[in-house]
Amino acid sequence: MSIKEKGYTHWEGEFQDSRFPWKPITRYGIRMTFRRKFFKLTFMLTLIPALIYLVGIYISERLEDFSFLTRDREMLEFLQVNPKYFATYFTSNYLLFMIVMILLFCGAGLIADDLKYNSLQLYFSRPIKKKDYFLGKAAVIAFFLFLITLIPGLVFLLMKLLFSGSLKFLFDYPKLILGIIGYSLFLTGFFAFYTLLLSSVNKNRRYVTVLIFSLYVFSDLLHGIFNEIFRSQDFALLSIKSNLQQVGAAFFSQKPPFDVPWIYSFLVLIALCLFSAVVLRKKVQGVEVVK
Repeated sequence: MSIKEKGYTHWEGEFQDSRFPWKPITRYGIRMTFRRKFFKLTFMLTLIPALIYLVGIYISERLEDFSFLTRDREMLEFLQVNPKYFATYFTSNYLLFMIVMILLFCGAGLIADDLKYNSLQLYFSRPIKKKDYFLGKAAVIAFFLFLITLIPGLVFLLMKLLFSGSLKFLFDYPKLILGIIGYSLFLTGFFAFYTLLLSSVNKNRRYVTVLIFSLYVFSDLLHGIFNEIFRSQDFALLSIKSNLQQVGAAFFSQKPPFDVPWIYSFLVLIALCLFSAVVLRKKVQGVEVVK
């Protein structure tokens, strides 16, 4: 029996360009997030405010059927659906805190796991660029954050129009839809940079999880401590939560919660995003395929 030696066979195919080469990265990240323990419960808890505000919109159009609620001045003020109603939802302490909790599940390991298992070389040995890698990772965060910001905001607006039976609300507040979309994009963009930056500083997912949570909480504690000592609201710029609330108020044409120009908060958050971009560019290294 003759023995033949089989050498390497050269691949003669062609690379097929894809408009969205980052989609497999995003699909994998979303799928793995849903498999994590306690994620589904946490996600359901995050949607509670959206359900409450949706019920509030319905009741606001049927006050004659809920006359007992009108006796409470605070409740009556809450049921006045206007840009402030939307701003209250988007900038609430609970929602921002739950967003951070969602990031612990979907974002902590996005880059940390790749660093741990030396997966970056595998990513960049494919015809994928660094920007596609970052887009794929950021899209995982965007998917979950849009589900609790952009989608509920648009549903609130749609339900308000349906329950009222007219487009008057939209004509009264024509910039509201821009505020919903604009702030949702800003909020998602900031947290994407924030999470990816912290995910790239260590290979241990648990360490990154602690960083994401503690940095958000510590910045708010720092604001509270300095504000208590010096009695100056300027220290709101130290808090991630306060800065997001300041910018959120501006998007919905509301008075900022702190006596600090909202543009300062905007610049602080943008500076953090730029810093994150620089660090990520240096931290994530790989060999890209040249076609």
